[in-house]
Amino acid sequence: MDLVVFLPLLIIMGAFMFFASRRQKKAMQATIDLHNSLEIGDRIHTTSGLQGTIKGIGDDYIDLEIAPGVVTTWMKLAVRDRIVDDVEDDEVDDTFNETESSGVELTKSPNEKTDG
Repeated sequence: MDLVVFLPLLIIMGAFMFFASRRQKKAMQATIDLHNSLEIGDRIHTTSGLQGTIKGIGDDYIDLEIAPGVVTTWMKLAVRDRIVDDVEDDEVDDTFNETESSGVELTKSPNEKTDG
């Protein structure tokens, strides 16, 4: 009788351990693939939240420019992910900057309420 109760518990625990280790292996492989694909000029986030541009790459380290002219050395394992620029956001920002710098005064739409 004890085996009937104990066997399903063992099967459930075994399945949980199998799927957990499988998910961990996939995450580890994704991290390895990221580290192998890093190139000079890539913008990255570190595990501590710092953003920088890769200026040099070694076997176990990278040189990050974190401000103009400020280069620091980090372990490759500290790289969390690559920063991907969104083209649509850049286009919107450029349009706003052109309007702002052209001296054109922005007016409120007729639907907006004004104070006074």
